[in-house]
Amino acid sequence: MPEHAHFIFYPTREDYDISDVLKSIKESVAKKAVSYVKKNSPDFLKQMADVQPNGKVSHRFWQRGPGYDRNLWSPDEVWEKIDYMHNNPVERSLCEAANDWLWSSAADYAGTRNGPLRIDFEHVPRVTYQPRAKHAHARQ
Repeated sequence: MPEHAHFIFYPTREDYDISDVLKSIKESVAKKAVSYVKKNSPDFLKQMADVQPNGKVSHRFWQRGPGYDRNLWSPDEVWEKIDYMHNNPVERSLCEAANDWLWSSAADYAGTRNGPLRIDFEHVPRVTYQPRAKHAHARQ
């Protein structure tokens, strides 16, 4: 999405602190995103501007607050969220089909393209959920 991102995280270890994981991901992505925008699209910086309570302006990639973090406990919940994420750009009229959105994993799941991020299909649960998507999940 132009102004937000979705991802599903599956811990492969029992001993992790989700706060540390999210902090690591969010800090590194934010630094790279702001650096990229400064170099390649400086006019967009104004849309990332965030005025701090003390009046200082910083550039923010992630929204303020905790975001919309949720635990997913069943394969159906996982697939419901994957379906939602894949259809988000279609619902926003950014593309006609989920597979067309470059930054979506929809085409990866359909087996028609490998996107910019590697999908760990080994840990994606078997599906019983019937997606409402305008694409098919070929890797079911």
